[in-house]
Amino acid sequence: MDDRETVRDRTEPKPTGWTRVKTLLHEETFGIHPRLIALNAIDSFLPRNSARARARLFALAGFQIGAGTLLAGPPKINGGSALFSNLVIGEECAIAVDCVFDLEERITIGDRVTLGPGVMILTSTHELDIREHRAGPVQRSPVSIGSGAWLGARCTILPGVTVGAGSIVNPGALVNKDVAPNTRVNGIPAIQIEVLQGADPPTAAGSS
Repeated sequence: MDDRETVRDRTEPKPTGWTRVKTLLHEETFGIHPRLIALNAIDSFLPRNSARARARLFALAGFQIGAGTLLAGPPKINGGSALFSNLVIGEECAIAVDCVFDLEERITIGDRVTLGPGVMILTSTHELDIREHRAGPVQRSPVSIGSGAWLGARCTILPGVTVGAGSIVNPGALVNKDVAPNTRVNGIPAIQIEVLQGADPPTAAGSS
């Protein structure tokens, strides 16, 4: 059997009639979320310095966002039907402008996490498929960012990654594997470049 026959065997039959109409409607409307569209429309009326009010607005819309968290700008969000339950952000986080959240699976962000401008967190990719169409079926894996972590500007976190508590991802890094707690990573792909020391506990007043 030659390659063309193999490809033909793996190709699903084209839908016809009503099945084709339903397929086309699904393709054209997938990823459209009226609530998200309305949320972004309301957000456009907020003053640019309304980071606290913006976070509250996104929480009222259905995203889980902890007290004291700031959203400097509306994140760019996409995902499936579970989109609103797939973003969990802890307390006292600072999310800069132009961040991208792929919510095909859950993104969990701990407390006191800082995301620089343009940070991209992805939870979906594709299986490697045949040569005629390398991007095969979608694979989804959750991402977790530990409390106290700092993700530098325009770094990218790939599906399935856990960034440990207290760690730092340098600007522009591409993280394709777990980051240990209290470490700094850098590069494409990111590698550990430093083990971070914790701050000394504050000294009580009057002690020697």
